[in-house]
Amino acid sequence: MSAAVLNLNDPATFPSRRVEAWKYSDLRRVLREAPEPSPAVSVAPGGPFAMLGGDEMTFANGRAVGADAFVASGEQTLRLRFVSEAANTGHSAAARIAVKPGAKLLILESHEGSGAGYVAHNRLDIDIPAGAEVTRVVLVEEPEDAISVAEAKVAVAPGGTFRQTTLLTGAKLQRQETHLSHGGQGAEVRMDGVYLLTGARHADMTSVVSHSGLNGVTSQLTKGVVRDQARGVFQGKIIVQRGADGTDARMGHHALILSERGEVDAKPELEIYADDVQCAHGNTVGALDESALFYMQQRGLSADEARALLVQAFLIEVVDRIDHEGARERVREWLTDRL
Repeated sequence: MSAAVLNLNDPATFPSRRVEAWKYSDLRRVLREAPEPSPAVSVAPGGPFAMLGGDEMTFANGRAVGADAFVASGEQTLRLRFVSEAANTGHSAAARIAVKPGAKLLILESHEGSGAGYVAHNRLDIDIPAGAEVTRVVLVEEPEDAISVAEAKVAVAPGGTFRQTTLLTGAKLQRQETHLSHGGQGAEVRMDGVYLLTGARHADMTSVVSHSGLNGVTSQLTKGVVRDQARGVFQGKIIVQRGADGTDARMGHHALILSERGEVDAKPELEIYADDVQCAHGNTVGALDESALFYMQQRGLSADEARALLVQAFLIEVVDRIDHEGARERVREWLTDRL
């Protein structure tokens, strides 16, 4: 079950752990009943990517502040903001992005929240034609008692390029889904992620990539760090349909647990129905290297400083894969501030 079936006004649509795709993120348990509709709020322009400029499209408690769709041509930057500020209320937002052939679009997306706990469901559709290139960088930072589900549906035509990096800090329940249709024939996809969790926060990073054409390429790298009683979830599935020969798809998930009560649940999957493909997935969950910690402390660093540097070195590999220099440096600053 995907987030598309979720109706915040109907508790019967809330998926529970009995639904396989929601096994580790029991939305029905944390919601229990339908929330009340959110009141309108005012949002000042800005957000975490404000210094990088570009056009801004904002949704405040599910309501579009201006346009709810964007058409990209040429080389453009779009700052897409989903802002939630109401207490104990539910809202849904839907945005659509169309990209013209030959366009180069940078999407700087943020999910921002403040105040008491809220329930948010955000949806995004992106269509990428041949010759177009889309880079999507997503920062999600919400209150610890928030509940949020965000779903992106991406269609990449043959000859299109899509690159995505998503960074999560968790909430009471926070889930980011990406469902991608891969056209093959020169289409290239990279989908990366980072989750950095403390306290009792829960973050779920779920993705499904379906290859339907010849010679498609997908690279996916996700890394996470969990402290205290936090819980990280990674569910990644790559499907190679019949006839999608020549597919090259690689997926890796690696996580560190820095406490006795932290938890990581990972389910990487490959479904292959074609011949002559190169597909692989890997998954590791462990702790920091004690010998490296000892080595760094012997050279004058405190235990906390040593841990922070090792965690940064572990996660920064994902950040360094962001091609856009300005976005990469902004994400590096954002991540460093939270270590």
